[in-house]
Amino acid sequence: MKSLIGKKLGMTQIFDEEGRRVPVTVIEAGPCSVVQRKTAETDGYEAVQLGFGAQKAQRVCKPRAGHFKKAGVEALRELHEVRVGADDEAKAGDTLTAAVFEEVPFVDVLGVTKGKGFQGVQKRHGFAGGRASHGSHFHRRPGSIGMCETPARVFKGKKMPGQMGSTKITVQNLKVVQVRADENLILLKGAVPGANGTTLVLQEALKRK
Repeated sequence: MKSLIGKKLGMTQIFDEEGRRVPVTVIEAGPCSVVQRKTAETDGYEAVQLGFGAQKAQRVCKPRAGHFKKAGVEALRELHEVRVGADDEAKAGDTLTAAVFEEVPFVDVLGVTKGKGFQGVQKRHGFAGGRASHGSHFHRRPGSIGMCETPARVFKGKKMPGQMGSTKITVQNLKVVQVRADENLILLKGAVPGANGTTLVLQEALKRK
């Protein structure tokens, strides 16, 4: 199982062996506690529930507090489930660190993008807009969206103003530049979704090895 919950710390740059500048995102990956081990016999499928981020005990509801007590771990802020094979030896109470990614060249990162609020079609969809001349009354508007008598409605999926951002996405095939297991840090080439402090899920890339 090569998956961890982490926190985005920010972006910086490093230099590789050939002196080229590489933009990287620094992620605090782990340590993650195994809170529950699900099996095909008890749950119908094989999975591991990971926990990340210390939480005050008084801020945890009683059902979840009992869940942590049963696993023998401290109260945690984030929980995420990861599918594993039946031969996986992980069990409740184990701890995973950034060392699991030391031999992994590429990862997929799951996160929530920055929220942009309610935006128009130019920012949201890249519309060109109208002329900037005086008197046109058509600058940043979407234009006509309706139909004639048939079908006399607006089709679903029409690009229009609306809520932008704050959606869950997966960025695939990010290169692992460095793994600092002693500091629980992973440096990935490029950007990842969300603002600094956002919770992320890292897993071994599915489409690229």
